[in-house]
Amino acid sequence: MTADQALFSYGTLQLPAVQSAQFGRLLDGQKDSLTGYAMGQVRIQDGDVVMVSGAEYHPAIFPTGNADDVVEGSVFWLTADELAAADEYEVDDYVRVRVTLSSGIEAWTYVGVSPEVLE
Repeated sequence: MTADQALFSYGTLQLPAVQSAQFGRLLDGQKDSLTGYAMGQVRIQDGDVVMVSGAEYHPAIFPTGNADDVVEGSVFWLTADELAAADEYEVDDYVRVRVTLSSGIEAWTYVGVSPEVLE
């Protein structure tokens, strides 16, 4: 399968342990950014995800529409199967959306479903 799906990650999918657990390999990526979004966090309820990431609270981005808001991260190239594995990891606290990164690359990313920062 061809790794033809761009995925922008700003959080735990950048961690080598998470990549190994979800994809069975370390991903090659490049730094990129996304404008018009701000960083927050969500509390993960899925125990398996918490075990893999080592964290109960995960970063989450939310659209602001403000060009001064920028989220830094990395863009990775995945196969369709790996993108499906990323969907499983990101659970119901996120929704996958299509965005255009600062580099001009069109990529998938995961946006928090609630604009609130959870305790």
